[in-house]
Amino acid sequence: MTYPSDNRTSGIGSRIEGVRALRGYSLRELGRRANVSPSMLSRIVTGQRQASPAVVSAVARALSVSISVLHGQPYIRQVQADQLDRLITPISMALDDWDIPLGQGDPPPRPLSDLEIAVAELDERRARAEYIEIAQELPALLAEVNAQVLTQAPGRGLERAAWLQAGLCRTVYVVGRQIGYMDLARLALSRMAVSAPRSGDPRQVAIERWDRAQLMADAARHDRGVLLVQQALNDLDDDGVAATKAVRGALHLKGAILSSRRGDISGADDWLAAAGEIAAETGETRDYGLVFGPINCVIHGMSASSDRDRHARALEKARKVRLPADYPGARAGHYWVDRARAETWTARHEDAFKSLSRAREAAAQQTRYHPGVHETVAALLRARGRASGDLLEFANWCGV
Repeated sequence: MTYPSDNRTSGIGSRIEGVRALRGYSLRELGRRANVSPSMLSRIVTGQRQASPAVVSAVARALSVSISVLHGQPYIRQVQADQLDRLITPISMALDDWDIPLGQGDPPPRPLSDLEIAVAELDERRARAEYIEIAQELPALLAEVNAQVLTQAPGRGLERAAWLQAGLCRTVYVVGRQIGYMDLARLALSRMAVSAPRSGDPRQVAIERWDRAQLMADAARHDRGVLLVQQALNDLDDDGVAATKAVRGALHLKGAILSSRRGDISGADDWLAAAGEIAAETGETRDYGLVFGPINCVIHGMSASSDRDRHARALEKARKVRLPADYPGARAGHYWVDRARAETWTARHEDAFKSLSRAREAAAQQTRYHPGVHETVAALLRARGRASGDLLEFANWCGV
C-alpha cells in the first residue's frame, strides 16, 4: 500500500493525518477506535504535543498499519545515500540459501575457529552501530556459516556452527530493523528461531524471543510481546551463571517497555524493579551483545517516564547517569536520544540539540536512522521561528 507523502518537519502527526484521511475516518472516529481523545489527537497532528509510544501504538492498531509506517520508515533517501539499499538483496539471498549445500566449485568455508573470530569482530561493530560496514560483510559470512551448519555431523561442531548462525541472524535483524526493513528483520528472526535451539544454548533461544517481542511491539501488539517475554523467562532457568542472569534481566527490561507502551504503568514498574534487582547482582555485563546492568536499567526507566509524558522525571533520571568511557556506542547513543527527547519536551531546546549531537558522536549511523531522533528534530524545528545553521545541518543529515 502507498501512503501519502508527508512534511517531515510535521513529524508523526502529519503521517497519522495522512493515513487517517486515506481510511476516511474523522478525527473523532479515529479517537473512538484508538481510545484516544480527539482533542489530544488534534494536538498531536498539529505538533503541539508529543505522540507517546502508547498513543502511537493505539493509533496504528486503529488504522491497521504498523508503527514503522507512522514513523515513516524505511528512510529511503538516507538508505540510498548510504548505499545500504544495494546490500539488502545479497543479505536476503544469503538467508534464502541457508539450507542449500555448496555447489561444485564453491569455495569451502573457513574453519569454525576462524569464523568465531570473524563473528566476534562483527559483534563489536554492532556494539558501535556500524551498520554499513556490517551489511557489507554479512552475505559472505552468512554463506560460510551456513555451509558449516550443513556439513557438520551432530555433536559439538554442529552446536558451534548453529550458535554462530543464530548470532549472525540476530545481527541481520538488528541492521534490518534499524534501517526500517522489517521484512528482512522478520526473515532473520525466523531463521534464528530454527538455529538457536540447535546451538544447545538456551540463552540464544531466549534472545530470539526477546527480539521477536520487539517486532510485536513494532506491529502494535504489545500484549502479545509481553506474553512472549514471560514465556522466555519461564523457559530460561536461572542457573546462577552471570550471562543467564543478564539475559533474564534484559527480558525484564523488555517487559517494562512493552508494558509501558500498552499503558500498563503498574506492570512496567514491576518489570523495572525486578530488572534492577538482577542488575544489582550482575553489575555491568555485555554478554551476547546485550548491554545489561544498573546503567541500562536507569536508561530504560528514563524511556518509560518519557513514554508517560513525565519528561521532567525522565530528565531527572538522565542527569544522574554517568556513562563509562568504554560504554558501547549503541547504548550510549540511545541514552543521549532519550535525554534529548526529555529536554525537548521540557523546553530545554539548546540542551536537547547538544544531546542529539552527543548521540551522533556515540553512534552516528544509529542516530541517523532512529525514529525518535527524527521526531525530536522535527519538534525542535517547530519550536524555533528561525532554526540555527547547526540544527538545519543536523536535520538535513538525518533526513528530517
